[in-house]
Amino acid sequence: MKVFLIGFMGSGKTTAARRLAARMNCGWEDLDHIIEQETGMSIAQIFRDKGEQAFRDLESRYLKEGVSRPLGVLATGGGTPCYHENMQWMNRTGITVYLKMTAEQLFSRLKETRSNRPLLKGLNDEDLLHYIVQKLRDREPFYNMAHIHIPGFNLDVRSLEDKIYARLKQ
Repeated sequence: MKVFLIGFMGSGKTTAARRLAARMNCGWEDLDHIIEQETGMSIAQIFRDKGEQAFRDLESRYLKEGVSRPLGVLATGGGTPCYHENMQWMNRTGITVYLKMTAEQLFSRLKETRSNRPLLKGLNDEDLLHYIVQKLRDREPFYNMAHIHIPGFNLDVRSLEDKIYARLKQ
């Protein structure tokens, strides 16, 4: 079984993947980390040197190659579901979970870490909030295709685990 955690950057996918995998006694990984390991470059370097499209191509490649890895939970990037029919592929391959958060909740998390995120670097507070609102609007049609939707703010991992097992029984 594969569980793909999706949601906007800052929604807690990596933390949730680690916690969920511990509860389910399985492995977990972060797709951005896989990309960095495989390419020997940071995500910021890839964006800077090769551009977003090259990053999205790598992201899709490692997502689909990673299905053979012995893991149960994968934290994807915020844009992963929106490119190369990745969302449809994840829905066919495993269980997708959308960690849903409001723009305001995301802003409260991202405002302190924006300098570490290539798409947010250099944005002031007003521009950051506008960016989040716009990107969330663009991405939610993809996120909403997930099998399970659960609030990402103060995530209840036990409830998520129960929903995943209920989904498996369908």
